[in-house]
Amino acid sequence: MNIKHIQKVSASSLFISRPNPSWFGNPGNPKSNPVWTEPDWLVSRFHFPFAEYSDPKRSGFGVLRVCNDDLLQPSRGFGTHPHRDMEIVTYIVNGALTHQDSMGTKETLGRGSIQFMSAGTGVRHSEANASNDSPLRFIQIWIVPRDRGGEPNYGSLSRSAPSSTLEHLVSDTKSSSQTSVRINQDANIYAGEIKEAMELSIGQNRQVYLLCIEGNIAIGEIQLDKHEAATISGPCQITLSPLEKSHLLYIEMSQ
Repeated sequence: MNIKHIQKVSASSLFISRPNPSWFGNPGNPKSNPVWTEPDWLVSRFHFPFAEYSDPKRSGFGVLRVCNDDLLQPSRGFGTHPHRDMEIVTYIVNGALTHQDSMGTKETLGRGSIQFMSAGTGVRHSEANASNDSPLRFIQIWIVPRDRGGEPNYGSLSRSAPSSTLEHLVSDTKSSSQTSVRINQDANIYAGEIKEAMELSIGQNRQVYLLCIEGNIAIGEIQLDKHEAATISGPCQITLSPLEKSHLLYIEMSQ
């Protein structure tokens, strides 16, 4: 494994957002709440520029434009808002996410589940943590679509726990893969909890954004802890060596 193929994204380099609750239709943060794990209704870690965060040197990675690690407190949410011309994939880490949109979809998804929206010509939706006592953590991923102006679409895979390996969850609508979620772009997403070392091959003109959601792993001399990521460029062979059971999100795409 050539270490030149890998660059670490440290947790300390991420932008941490604690937005005003009124921006998303929420009441003010309480002075104290025994079931909240943070004093702010939302704590978001932005891997790339988003909302109030701007950095021209960190504008994205391939077709990956947004990777937000969101911690949403009980009885709070994102009010109805629009999207268009983006493939939006959400992976639920802990808690339960309730989604509702202008296509008539409404469902609640738990740990290890995944959902997507092809926003296309335009869609409106809301996301909420309807629980009264448990926080919700989820990873929101925005991928630039192959074409603009497509028909809006929604899909999901509901589960109660992550896979015990890196499971292929998202694939290109033009590929032969039979994943539960299909998006309009040459990109693949895998997720799961691993306990044992595993070897992966990244092909010519391919690249990966690897996020350590929980736990910690080593890739050669590089260690990733919770919230940290790595960019990996092919062609190369890598070995993921978990130092404890580790929950990973692996986003693979063309260079």
